[in-house]
Amino acid sequence: MRDTVVTVQRFLALMVMLIPVVTAGYGIKLMRDTMFDIINTPFPNLMIQFFVGGFLFAGGIWFFAGFILRRDRRNKRVAEKFQQEQQRENGNAL
Repeated sequence: MRDTVVTVQRFLALMVMLIPVVTAGYGIKLMRDTMFDIINTPFPNLMIQFFVGGFLFAGGIWFFAGFILRRDRRNKRVAEKFQQEQQRENGNAL
């Protein structure tokens, strides 16, 4: 029973991590379409399309990188400059 729970949890974690990856990919697509003067339906002009694409790309990367940093902090695999103040002072885990 425990193996099934762990498997389901890992599958759900994978699905959650696919959301920012897809979002970042769509942001790249919007920026690329702007460079080739292809306007997509919900955007009134190319400049707005480019900035929305950049925001989606940055947001997707930011979420993914934050997840990796949090996981590595919990497993104590980060350099000292990336540790939180509490962890530096008394060596406690998150």
